Amino acid sequence: MDSIVNVMTGLLNMLYHFSSALGFANYGIAIILLTVLIKSLIYPLTYKQMSSMRKMVDLQPKIKAIQEKHKNNKEKANAAVMEFYKENKINPMGGCLPLLIQMPIFFALYYALLKFQYGSDPSTYTFLLFDLTKTYGFTLSYHLILPIFAGATTYLQTKLTNPNTSDPTQKTMLYIMPVFFAYISATVPAGLALYWVTMNVVSIFQQLYINRKLSSQSKSSG
Repeated sequence: MDSIVNVMTGLLNMLYHFSSALGFANYGIAIILLTVLIKSLIYPLTYKQMSSMRKMVDLQPKIKAIQEKHKNNKEKANAAVMEFYKENKINPMGGCLPLLIQMPIFFALYYALLKFQYGSDPSTYTFLLFDLTKTYGFTLSYHLILPIFAGATTYLQTKLTNPNTSDPTQKTMLYIMPVFFAYISATVPAGLALYWVTMNVVSIFQQLYINRKLSSQSKSSG
């Protein structure tokens, strides 16, 4: 983990100097640039994930029909569904891979922010009135905006990924995950909450683009 933290610290410093060259010397800008860079690098995996999940949503009626056909034999139903996934080139676990890649980055950034050596000028690590090194908690103040945004963008991103799901588990997750990430965002340094909000916003735009692309492909093949 130390090596990943060192890489993360080096990247933050590099992007900070880049923002400084542009005339906006600020670690908040550096965190936003870092997020966009990471999301761009893992875009191919994100596309596969979102494409697979979109297929799963579109094919829900057929999956339910298979489950209904074998409702008295759970093992046979599961085997039939897995065969159906294979025939349609769907990886039900594909959605986990981008998340698994991002989790070490998330924790590395967390430790980097805790250990980071900032300069003497507070303006370099203050972004939109947030001290990026500070954990604000649940005090009723302006600083609750970041956790609220974290929850709202998590909800919107999840909703875009699964627009028509009728699975009770996924419906539950649709409401639990925003609350969970809003809570996490209030209990970590503000820089990490900024990273999560930016990650969600970029994901939302990527999802809108991918949805449009998949819809166009579906129309052209139909």
